[in-house]
Amino acid sequence: MSGIDDLPPLRQVIDEHGLSARKSLGQNFLLDLNLTARIARVAGDLSGCDVLEVGPGPGGLTRGLLASGARRVLAVEKDARCIPALQQIAAAYPGRLEVIHGDALEVDVLAHLSGDVRVVANLPYNIGTELLVRWLTPPEWPPFWRSLTLMFQREVAQRIVAVPGSKAYGRLAILAQWRCDVRIALSLPPEAFTPPPKVSSAVVHLTALPAPRFEADAAMLSRVVAMAFNQRRKMLRAALKGMGPDIEDHLNAAGIAPTTRAEQVPLEGFCALAQSLKGL
Repeated sequence: MSGIDDLPPLRQVIDEHGLSARKSLGQNFLLDLNLTARIARVAGDLSGCDVLEVGPGPGGLTRGLLASGARRVLAVEKDARCIPALQQIAAAYPGRLEVIHGDALEVDVLAHLSGDVRVVANLPYNIGTELLVRWLTPPEWPPFWRSLTLMFQREVAQRIVAVPGSKAYGRLAILAQWRCDVRIALSLPPEAFTPPPKVSSAVVHLTALPAPRFEADAAMLSRVVAMAFNQRRKMLRAALKGMGPDIEDHLNAAGIAPTTRAEQVPLEGFCALAQSLKGL
């Protein structure tokens, strides 16, 4: 038996159900239940929470979340092979685990969640960034979730927490830090996974702020930041010329020198620029 519950060890579960990780699904399984329990603890007290987990695979993190006291877990899994293993976990934790077989990019999770919601997931590498951007850019703020505790490739994690002037600073840093407190909570080597990926991984914890740090039109901010960092080596007056012939006036109004490059502009500057351009 495992150390956190009465269910079989994960390696046994994988063998019984033939759950070899598939590269096409971005799968890398965490088999150390002590480690999955540690990730669950990063998310904080889950006893009164609904937890959304995307890509649970054989259920290592799922078990960590339930064993740590999560009120309820909604697990969305695309790989049909994993469903029987997850249903065994559901049987061991009656009424606390709901499993949905589907694509997380298409499933309406809001119909299955209520109250205080946290998202905790070892995200499949091939959809992790897209899901994060969706969660950071909802139609209304605050979002449906209170916090995100997510596993990424370390390079992606560093982009989320990056500061102006660094090579990692870009769109993800702006979108995340505009509306959240962000930090890297854990770093994991490749050998922590099966199969080991070619890169290190990290767990990022994002806590939603009640309101954005600076006033800005969300759609315009996303548009400006995407355009600015798409040509990050160019001066902003050139990178943003598609915004209109008077872009230099808007840059000056936002307190940004037109000759500045995107990676040198702090969050507050991009927000001021988005406000100046609002309505275009």
